Amino acid sequence: MPLRIIFMGTPEFSVPTLSALVEAGHEIAAVYTQPPRPGGRRGLDLKKSPVHQAAELLGVPVLTPVNFKNAVDRQAFRDFDADVAVVVAYGLLLPEEILSGTRYGW
Repeated sequence: MPLRIIFMGTPEFSVPTLSALVEAGHEIAAVYTQPPRPGGRRGLDLKKSPVHQAAELLGVPVLTPVNFKNAVDRQAFRDFDADVAVVVAYGLLLPEEILSGTRYGW
């Protein structure tokens, strides 16, 4: 039975898990990852995380909140109406409201 999943991850280490979920036939409702960071030779270019880049190739919506203190960000998470969330090296502490924001948990 395919699940509606929110995926949360940032480094290259997380990409194979995202890919495996897609290959298994699950619906990825959204991907959460760290915001783009300064990079490049002089640190002037913003560099998207490996997960951000992979999600864009898959055509999945990408969100990059700095934290979940903003009520709008917490509501956006709930609005995806996901069955589960999968976290692989995301890099943020998740508040209880987010941890209880999916149908079947994490």
